Order: sequence, then structure tokens, then C-alpha cells
Amino acid sequence: MRVVVIGSGIVGASAAYYLSGRGVAVTVVDRGSQGQATQAGAGIVCPWVDHPEDDSWYRLTSEGARHYPRLVEALGEDIGYAKVGALLVAEDPVDLEPVRALLRRRYADAPEMGEVTDVLTPSDLFPPLSDDLSALLVPGAARVDGSAVRDALLRAAVARGAEVLHGSAVLTPDGQVRLHAADEDIPAGNGPQWAQPGPGAGAVSGRTTSWRQAAPHAPGDTPSATGGLTESPFEASDEGPVGAAGDAPFGGPPDGSPGGPAPAPAPAPPVEPVVPVPPAEPAAPFVAERVPADEGVPLEADVVIVAAGAWTGEVCRPLGVELPVFPRRGQILHATLDGVDTAFWPIVLPRSGPYLLGFPGSRVVIGATVEDVGFAPRVTMGGLEEVIEAGLRVAPGLFGATVSETRVGLRPVNAPGPALIGRLTPRVVVATGLSAYGLTAGPFTGELVAKLALDEQPPIDLTPYAPRTV
Repeated sequence: MRVVVIGSGIVGASAAYYLSGRGVAVTVVDRGSQGQATQAGAGIVCPWVDHPEDDSWYRLTSEGARHYPRLVEALGEDIGYAKVGALLVAEDPVDLEPVRALLRRRYADAPEMGEVTDVLTPSDLFPPLSDDLSALLVPGAARVDGSAVRDALLRAAVARGAEVLHGSAVLTPDGQVRLHAADEDIPAGNGPQWAQPGPGAGAVSGRTTSWRQAAPHAPGDTPSATGGLTESPFEASDEGPVGAAGDAPFGGPPDGSPGGPAPAPAPAPPVEPVVPVPPAEPAAPFVAERVPADEGVPLEADVVIVAAGAWTGEVCRPLGVELPVFPRRGQILHATLDGVDTAFWPIVLPRSGPYLLGFPGSRVVIGATVEDVGFAPRVTMGGLEEVIEAGLRVAPGLFGATVSETRVGLRPVNAPGPALIGRLTPRVVVATGLSAYGLTAGPFTGELVAKLALDEQPPIDLTPYAPRTV
């Protein structure tokens, strides 16, 4: 069996990894378009606080998080994965009660989130944070390096016989693949774009999805610190207020909230990180084989997997379908605190505003903007201003940090609902639309689409993610 995978982001790389492990002849085609989401994503794996009203989204992301430990073990190399925990922070401790109730409701089916505890002084765990914040600690949350995961998956696939080519894969109306050099005049996000509906139209509005991936600010909405909506499980849970301390498996109300005594004034228990064993030497970034500029040749395939992120609609258009997939830009900033060990600082997820997380190398990541601007993978002055201003409001201790890098990615959004995973034609399978959850659910989604290509039964029902065309 031969499979061509169009797209070498985390979903395409994962599909190639799982298929090559089954003895399938795999060819991955990577165009290298600017703005690919995998290399820009922050790498937050904390699905339990998101999608309180969308079971399909939550199922995919929670299974994605559960998938990571065995993937880390199977790959056997450092992909930047570590359980560092997540601090859910808010200025008013009462605002934490709905998300506490949501976590309590989900704990029985997701004990991997760990025992949620109150943190009186979040700056004990993430020193730059404001002293005016209260927090809950979710110890099972993890962070991961998206580029490291992608490169490790591709290296493993190539070691099993897969081929990775740098070029543009163009579908024919009957689902055949022709390969062109990437620098030829092949459309790259410049064709007709699907027009996003206005505010309030399902997943685009963000009102029934995640507080971390809301839609851009629209008239009548309350903007967050970074310009997105403030929709979140902090406000959307239907559990109501948490009861007295005796009824709460996670320790009762936070300090100062009504309905129970304040917890003892002690810092939260330390998070025990899961530290992967690093390789003897840092792995080099994966580099695809380049296609000669004068070639435009057919690639043999029994099945084609299109995992081209925000460009998936463009790739599939020759099939005579219009997929409601569009790019949502996110700008993100990396800063360094010289001499400070930030490797196991927890992820910080505010009630509204930016997320923050630490990585090895004294690095702190702050982001991200939420912008519907089409295929425009540019870092802008306005975007950086939003990220910096909001980040310093939550963590004023970063004022003296060095800005070391900026990144920008185009998140692929499937407008009608959750991610888009399924068979588009008898020959073509599609996987995209993971939005801000690509690094959470990407490896698991790659396994799902690999099973579809093999005509095997996926481990979850894919009906909610079936392609819908417009």
C-alpha cells in the first residue's frame, strides 16, 4: 500500500509515523509555507479546562493529552515534554469557582489531570506573577516543544522507510497527486478564501468552545487583554458554585470566597515533573529532500491524506469541494531571564488575557494574539504590543526580560464545529481544523487518520468530525 501525506506539520508527521510502522510506503510532501502552526505553537497540553459545552472537542483533546506519555516512551528522545502543571489564575478568587466545578465533574474520567489544589501565592511557583492573583493548580498539565515533536516523528518515519519531499503537492479532480517544486507558481494561500460567518456562528464565535481560543473581538463582546473574547469555563460551567469544603474533592473554596473556611496559608505542593531523558546530543532539525525545480511528476498513491493545516481547503479545491477552513493568526513572544531556571515553571492560564509558560534555557513564552486576517503570517507592531502589555499586566516581573524571539502561526479553524477528520472522497482523507489545540491533539489525530487510510476502526467515533463542504 502507498500513501501520500500532504503536509508535514504535527498531524501529517504523526500519520506518517503510524503508517510507516505498519509497513506502508509513505511519502510526505512539505511545501514549507510561512506561518505553519506547528513551529509557532506554545505547546500547552491542558484540555480539561476547555470546551465545557462541546463534548466532541473535549473528547479529541483529552484523548490527545492521554496519548502523549506513550508517544514519548515510543520515540525515546527529548521532545520537550514535561508535566509542569498549570496555574489557573484570576484576580478575584470567586472567579475560579466555575472552573473548579468543571474540573471536579471531569476528574473521574480524567484522573491524569491530578488533584487540583488552591494556591494562595502563585508567584511561589511562577515568580514573575503579580501578587494580586489567586490560582488553582492542575498538576497533570504538560508542555511540549512542537517542532521537536514533529522532527522526532519524521525521523522515526524515515527510519522505517518513509520519504519526505520538499515541494508542492497538487491534487487532480480524481484525487491523484502531482508534485511540483515549491518555488514554482503554485497557489499558496492566494486563491479564493472561505468567508467566515459573523459573530455568534458556532465555533467561529468561540462562545461554545475554549476560553484559550476565542474569536477576535467583535462589537458587543468584552475583549480580553489580548483582544480575544473572555468566554471560558470560568463563566460557562453549568455546575454552579462549589459547595462547602466537605463536598469538594479538591479542598473547598479558595481563600476569601464565601461558603467555607480559607485554606491553610501555605504554598501549594511542588509539582513533580516528568523529565524525559535527553539525547546525548541535541537532535538536528529535520530537513526534507528538495524536489528539482523542473519537475512536476505524479506520485503513486492508494490513499492521499491531506493534513495541510490552514491551507487544506486550497489543496482540496481541485476535487470540486469547498471546505470551511480558514487561518486564524497568532503572534507569540519568547523572552529570556538570564540566569533563571525556568525549565519547570508551570503554565499560567489567566481567566482572560495571555498564557505564559517556561521552557529550559531561561525561556518564557507569552501569547498569543487571535486575529482573522487571512494568509498573512506577519509579526506586527500592534500584535506585539498586545502580547507585551497583557503579559506584563499578569506577570510584571518580566519587565526586565530580554525579548529573544517572535513567532507567528496560522491556526487552521474549521468554522462549523470541532476539528475536521474524515474521508472526503474514496481516495482522499482529510485532517485539519485543530485550531489552538494542534499540539495537544495532533499526534492522536495523526493516528486516527492513519487508521482511516488503512480502513481500520478508529478508537473514537469520528462522526462529529466528518467533513462538511460548502
